[in-house]
Amino acid sequence: MRSGRYSAWRLLREGLSGHRGWGPAWRSPEPQRHYDVVIVGGGGHGLATAYYLARTHGVRRIAVLERGWIGGGNSGRNTTIIRSNYFWPESAALYDFALRQYEQLSRELNFNLMVSQRGLLMLAHTPHDVELGRRTFNAMRLNGIDAEWLDADRILSEVPSLQPSRFPILGGVMQRRAGIARHDAVVWGFARAADSFGVDILQGTEVTGFRTDATGRAVAVLTNRGEIGAGAIGLAVAGSSTQLADLAGFRLPVTSYALQAFVSEPLKPFLDTVLLSPATGCYVSQSDKGELVFGGALDLFPSFAQRGTPPILEQVVAGLLEMFPTLARVRLLRQWAGCVDVVHDSSPILGPTPVPGIAINCGWGTGGFKAIPAGGYLLAHQLATGQPHPMAVPFGLERFSTGRLIDEAAAAGIAH
Repeated sequence: MRSGRYSAWRLLREGLSGHRGWGPAWRSPEPQRHYDVVIVGGGGHGLATAYYLARTHGVRRIAVLERGWIGGGNSGRNTTIIRSNYFWPESAALYDFALRQYEQLSRELNFNLMVSQRGLLMLAHTPHDVELGRRTFNAMRLNGIDAEWLDADRILSEVPSLQPSRFPILGGVMQRRAGIARHDAVVWGFARAADSFGVDILQGTEVTGFRTDATGRAVAVLTNRGEIGAGAIGLAVAGSSTQLADLAGFRLPVTSYALQAFVSEPLKPFLDTVLLSPATGCYVSQSDKGELVFGGALDLFPSFAQRGTPPILEQVVAGLLEMFPTLARVRLLRQWAGCVDVVHDSSPILGPTPVPGIAINCGWGTGGFKAIPAGGYLLAHQLATGQPHPMAVPFGLERFSTGRLIDEAAAAGIAH
C-alpha cells in the first residue's frame, strides 16, 4: 500500500490511530525487461526527469536506476541554497525557471520542501568587488531577475551580527527571492510523485555498460541486475558523468572535484539570510534547527571521493570567522563532500550526446541542487520529443566545438 495523499486531516487521523496506516512513500519493484525511458541517476535531477516525463509528457513506462540509494549523491550532500542571480540571459532564464518551480513545488508534489525565501546577499569588500557587484546587479535587472544593491549601512542593519575585521563591507547584491530548501525533502518529494505515476525506482542497480544496435543507437542498459531495454536513455549522474560517458563510448569536457560542506552545533537564531563573502571564500546560512550550514570553494584536486579534507576545513572556517569572530568557540558537528561535475565555462550540458538514444544532463558543478526542477524538466523534454527545449539549446555539447560558451564562473564560484 502506498502512502496516499498527505493532509492535515490525514496526519490527525494517523496520529489518533498510532500511525499504523502509513504506507511506503514509493515502491521497490523488480526491474522489467524493457521501458520506454530509462534514467540513470536517482538524485534530484533523475527523479525530477522521471516526474516531468510522466506528468507533462504522459510517458508511463519509466525506470530510474540508482547505484546506491536515492539522494545518496550530491542531492543529499549540498548546502540547500536556491537562487537565480546569474549574469548571462541564457543562465538567468534557466535558473529563474528553477526558482519559480521551487516556489510552488511543495503544493504540486504534495510534499513540504521547506522552501525558505530568506534572500541571498553577496558582499563586496573592495572597489573591485563593488564594480563586479554592480555589474551583476545591472545584468540581473536587465534579465528580469529581482535584485537590490545595498550599501554598507543597510547591510549592517540587516545583518547586525556581522563583524568584519580585515575585509570592510562596501556594499552587496541582494536577491530576496533566493533562499534555501530541504535537500532530502526535494528528493523524497520527486520520488514519491514519480512513483505515483508508476515510475519504477530501482535502487542498488549499478550500470555496467550499454548495448547498441547495428545503427549505433543505444537500446539497452547493462546492469548488475541484468539487461534493461530502453526506447530512450537519460544520464543524470553529476560527478560520475565522465564514467558513464566512457561506458557509452564518448567523452565529456567535465572534471570531477570534491565540494565540501560543514554544519555546526545548533545556535539561537541570529542569521535570517544566506550570506556570501567572495573575499573570505565562505558562504553561510542558518538552518531551521539553528545549525550553521557553510562551505567554500572546491578542493581543486580531481577526484571522485565524497569525503572532507583538513586543509579545506581550515580555509572555510577561517573565512567564516573573518565575518563572525564571535563564532570562534562554536563546535563543528559534521563535515562531508559531494562529487561535482565542473565544465570549463561553469555552465551545464543539456541535450543529446554523440551516441543516438542517449541524452545527458550534467555539468552543473556547484549549482546542481538549485537547478533540479529545470534540469529535470529540460531532460524530460529531450527524452520525450527527441529535441532540446529552446531553453536548453544554448547548453548543448556542440558549444565546445563552435566556441559559443556561456562563461558563468563569476556567478557559479562559491555561491552555490
